[in-house]
Formats: sequence, structure tokens, C-alpha cells
Amino acid sequence: MALDSPDSLMALSIEYCLRNLEGTLCYLLDNETLRLHPDIFLPSEICDKLVNAYMELVHADHNFELHQSFFLLFSDPRSTRLTRVQLREDTVLDQDLEAIGSQDLIELHLTNCEKLTSKSLQTLGSFRHTLVSLSLFGCSNLFYEEENPGGYENDDRLVNPSRQVLVKDFTFQGFSRLRLLNLGRLAEGVDLETLLRPLSSLTSLDLSGIKLCKATFLTQWKDRLSSLVLYNMDLSEEHIQTIAELIQLRHLDISRDRLLSYYKFKLTRKVLSIIVQSLVNLVSLDISGHVMLENCAVPQIEEAMGRPSMEPSKSSICPLQALKRPLQFLGLFDTTLCNQTHIPAYKVTGAKNEDQILNAIEAYTEYRPEIASRAINHLFDIARIQHCSQLLRALQLVIAALRCHKYDKSIQVTGSAALFYLTNTEYRAEQSVKLRRRVIQVVLNGMESYQEVTVQRNCCLTLCNFTIPDELEFQYRRVNELLLSILNQSRQDDSIQRIAVHLCNALVCQVDNDHKEAVGKMGFVTTMLKLIQKKLVDKMCDQVMEYSWSALWNITDETPDNCDMFLNYSGMKLFLECLKEFPDKQELHRNMLGLLGNVAEVRCLRPQLLTPQFITVFSNLLDSKADGIEVSYNACGVLSHIMFDGPQAWTMEEPLREQVMDRMWAAIQSWDVTSKRNINYRSFEPILRLLPQELAPVSQHWATWALYNLISVYPEKYCPLLKKEGGIVLLQKVLELGKSRQETKEMARMVVDQCSNFREDHMDTTR
Repeated sequence: MALDSPDSLMALSIEYCLRNLEGTLCYLLDNETLRLHPDIFLPSEICDKLVNAYMELVHADHNFELHQSFFLLFSDPRSTRLTRVQLREDTVLDQDLEAIGSQDLIELHLTNCEKLTSKSLQTLGSFRHTLVSLSLFGCSNLFYEEENPGGYENDDRLVNPSRQVLVKDFTFQGFSRLRLLNLGRLAEGVDLETLLRPLSSLTSLDLSGIKLCKATFLTQWKDRLSSLVLYNMDLSEEHIQTIAELIQLRHLDISRDRLLSYYKFKLTRKVLSIIVQSLVNLVSLDISGHVMLENCAVPQIEEAMGRPSMEPSKSSICPLQALKRPLQFLGLFDTTLCNQTHIPAYKVTGAKNEDQILNAIEAYTEYRPEIASRAINHLFDIARIQHCSQLLRALQLVIAALRCHKYDKSIQVTGSAALFYLTNTEYRAEQSVKLRRRVIQVVLNGMESYQEVTVQRNCCLTLCNFTIPDELEFQYRRVNELLLSILNQSRQDDSIQRIAVHLCNALVCQVDNDHKEAVGKMGFVTTMLKLIQKKLVDKMCDQVMEYSWSALWNITDETPDNCDMFLNYSGMKLFLECLKEFPDKQELHRNMLGLLGNVAEVRCLRPQLLTPQFITVFSNLLDSKADGIEVSYNACGVLSHIMFDGPQAWTMEEPLREQVMDRMWAAIQSWDVTSKRNINYRSFEPILRLLPQELAPVSQHWATWALYNLISVYPEKYCPLLKKEGGIVLLQKVLELGKSRQETKEMARMVVDQCSNFREDHMDTTR
């Protein structure tokens, strides 16, 4: 069983402060702008964590409030110190970066910050003396500015809206300490050679997704550059010659997405040999996605025998036999080479086995979701068809991918599908409470962020793998809101609708009344009634119809407000229409009568049931044999509560009260008291209130029969409940009442005796 590893005190404190900024570190200036308390001074170890955790909460927690003035808290380096900051996606604006412009940043990682414009280039300049590591990956608008920010007037109207033009005068002049630079997916047209020329100390460069016609300028760092990433670059012989001159390279990535069609370059055995033989310091190489023009693999008949080996001399990939030592990392994803037996590397990406697949997810998630999604799809196949042996690692990687790319369709589809299989019963024992909660959170994020049929279906199915409502209670309101949102969509996929209704029903089945009332106010009752109405129009009694009535039965249990809502939104009209349209649907009838039993328990609502039409329907259902005794039992329960109000409440002429009571007596006497039940009582209070009274002996008898049946068939569950709620005392009062029928008294005595025997049988006599 996996153990829960508690968060560090630092992490807990950071999160608490971020969720309670006004109550801890800050105050509000003019009721809108956050300001740090003047007596607070925070070192970089805390400030870095505050900013990075803030970004994580913004993207991962839907309840977390985005503060427009948050970054202003770090505007003064005399009270706050920032050194290593990671910002991502379109929540980051120019003014946010400007707010921290006075800080001496050492590391600044900006990922997919598409709302940053050329205004932020000036802010970057303020960090030039201290920056060692800078990532601008996916900041596609950073090198654009408005050609005419104000426009110009013509006939008193503003015309010619701002047009984006490329900034060509920015360079990294003055960034003397910069060692690591990521310019992945840089805007097309930027003169890279001019931009990078001032960087004399560069040791790591990422030019992913950039069209680079000439690469010879890279040789200015041939004695320093240790890492070069050219992912999705259409290489040429000139590029390879240049790369071969970069003799200090330890990491080289020339991988590509094999699904893109514009590549002309072919990675041959000769080219791979040049790379391996020239770059003698290489410890990491990625050639994923390349289709080899020549056969780089040793013929199977010549392959070294024995167990798989990492020794370069035994390598099944011929050019890698020239290595002096095994590589630390070798990227072979989407190549046939990953299937070879002897691969001289400690960590390999590919699709041959689970280890290669997990390595691929780990390596490509952050910057290459298009590759990571295909790797996750391979993991899905393993979890579905075979067995995942590295479950915890697999779950953590899939969760990380889903959190990082919550708006990426391919990641959300494959990730949510993989989670369904990785959280099923087979793997449950290996998962901690904390890990399962992380799964639930990321599933709900997907449901919330990506309104796509496949994602919604996968997420709903995954939630079915959890114990409901227990494991979902910590997100109870949120999950109900999302499910109701799905069910209220105008166009609905049948399978999603069925799963969502099932989940809604399970969520309200075993929770307290406060939860039920809260969910009712969210629109739960009206949503179920709309689904029922739609099914009536379609003349279809399917699982959605039955689950909807079952959900209404559960949510109205001991919740008068929800019962009232059912009546106010034409619930009784739908009840009658369903009875008429589906006269033979036993499960449906049971659910509907169970619900009406809840309504009948609410005294102020009973007059609405006391009409000739409804009483006649309930009376006729006393004779029903549907679902054993359940429909007849529930109909009798409804009438028992109505009779409990006394003859003065019976204001109609037909049917006569006495006639209905006679039919109730006959129905009760026809039931087998040993019948197993399809019902679950959390409390006997609604039944017990019918005992000490003389207005309706038949109601008293129904209640006594119900108790005797339940404590006889399920003594372990219901004997303790009856004693706990004072039922024995009330039954003894029944024995004392003069108007109680003899058969009722006999049954009451049997209930008391049964509970007494239960107590004696379970008495602990050990010493």
C-alpha cells in the first residue's frame, strides 16, 4: 500500500499565505490593489516559492482567485527578493513582468506567454546584468509591436486598427552572464544571428521549431556550447557539418515530429556516424521521429547473443558502436531503432516497452505535447491490454501532462483515457489517498477546461472508479456543478448523459442533508426533471430515465426544500405521465414511489398529494406486484403519512378514506414479512413518528410491519439503528395504546423481542 507523503511545512505555509494574502502578508490599498505590509521582508527562498506556487495554483485550482496586482508585491527589492521565476501561459501580462523589473533575476522561464508583447523586451533588458538562464519558449508575440498604437482619425472615426510588426532592433547586448537560452517557437523572421551574436558565454541553446537556413554562426560557441536543441528543424548537410564542429556538446537533440510533412533531410547511417565520432563528449542524443534512409541496425543474424547489453561494442545500432561509453539518454521515439535488443544508453525513449514509453512522457511533456500525447497513448494500450508495472510513476507523469496542457485536446483525450485504466480496481491498492485526490482534481480540471465529448466521457468514466461519495467529498460541490453543466448542455452524447446521471445519483445517495440541500439549490432537481421530460417526449424509458427518478428519490430524502421543488416544477405531472406511458417498468415505478414517499413525509406538502386523482393512483398501486413488494410497500407508505393527518384533513368525497384504509390493510397482509428489500434507510425517524398515535391504526400497522421486516431480514444493520433512535420505547407505547389493533401489538412485541435477542447474541462475555 502506497503511503501518503505529507507536504512540507514550507509548501503548506506558502499555499496558505497565497490563499489568504489579505490576512497574512498584505492589505488592500483603495479596496483593489494588494500591498505588502511595511514590516515584512522576504528572502529569495520564500519569494521564488510564492511566485512559482502562485502560477501553479492559477492553472491547477479553479477556486483560486487571480490577483491583478500580485506581481506588484515584488516590485521593491528592498523588501522582497526574486531570483528564480517560472511564469507560463496567457495569464502573464506585460505589466506583470514590468512589476518585477527591479529584481536581480538569475533565472526567468517564460513558457507559452502569448500575451507578452515587445513591451516586455524592455523589461528583459533590466535583467541583463544578472540573468544566467532565460526561456522564452512559445512567447510568440514577444517580438511584435503595434505599428500604429493610436490609429488615426478619419471623419471623426478611429480607423486602421493596430497592426503587428516585427521588432528588429532588439539584441541580447549586455546579457554577459547568460548561459542557458531557450527560444523555442520564436517568431518567424527574427534575425537569429544578430540577436544572439552578443552572447559570448552561451553554453545551452534551444532553437526548437525555428527555421534556420544557415547555422554556421553557431560555431562562435564551439568551445563552450554543451547543449543544443534543434527539434523540428529541417536539417541540411551544412547543419550537420556545423554540429560536428561543436566538439564540446554533451547534449544534442535533432529529433522531430514524424507526422509533419515538410522534412527533406534524411538521417543516414553516415550522418549518425559523423555525429557520434565528432562529438566525443556526448552523453545525451535525441533522434526521435527520424526515418533512416539506410539500415543503421545490425542484421538480426549478426546481433550479439545473450541478455540485452548497454555495451557500445555490442550495440544493435551500428553508428553507436563508436561510443566510448553508454549514453545517459537516447531518444528513439517514433523510430524503428527503439525495438533493437542492444541499445547503449541508460535511459531510452521509444514505444518498445513500458520503460521507454514512460521515459518519453517524462522527456517530452513540457515542450512537446504532440509527442507526449502519442507516448501516453502507448501507455493507455499497456494499461488496457497488459499490466502497468510502474503504476505510481505512470500516474504521476500522466497527471503532470494533464496539468501542464489542460487546453490541449490530444493530451486531454489520451491522458483521461489512460487515467481510467490506471485507477481501476486492479491498481487501487497501490494508490494513496493523496495520489487519488490528485487524479480527481486533474479529471475535474479536464471536464471544466475542455468541453469535448471524448474528454468528458473519459473523465466521467474515471470518476466511476472512485468510491462515491466518500472519495469525491473534498470536491463535492465542484463535481456536482460540472455534472449538472454536462446534463444541461443542449446537445448531449447518450453515453455521457447516462454516466453523468449515474454519478449524480451516487453523489446524493449517502450524504447528509446539508449536502443534498446545497445540491438542490444548484439546480439538481430541475435538471433531473428536464431529463425525464425529454425521455417522455422520446417515449423512451432507459437507464437515464430510471437513474433520474432514483436520483430524485435520493435527493429528496429528509430534505423538505427539495421535495417542495419537485412539486413546484411539475414533478407530479411527470409522475402520472410516466405511469401512463410505461405501465410495465417495475424499476421505474419503485423509484417514483420511493420519491413520493419522501414527499409524503413532509407534513406541509401532503395537502398537495390529497387529490382524488393522486389518491386513486396510490390506491391502485397497492395491488402492484412490481419489484416484489416494493411498489406496493412505497404506495402504502405514501398513504400512511396522508392518513396520519387524520380524518379532518380528508376533504374529498371520493374515494372514501375508509375504503382506502381497507385496501391498505389488505395490501399489508398480503406481503411476506421475510421479503428481502431493495431499500436503504439511514434513519427510522419518518417511520417512528407514525407509531404513538390513534388517528390512523393502519398507518401504525404499516410502520410496525416495516420495522419488523427490516430488523428480521437485516438485524445487524437495523437493530442498532432502531435502538439508537428510541424505537423500542415507542413500540412499547404501541403495546399500551387501547386503539392499536391486536395484530399490530403482536408485531410490535416481536420487534422488541428481536432487538433484545440481538443484543444478547452479540454480548461480549470474554475476560
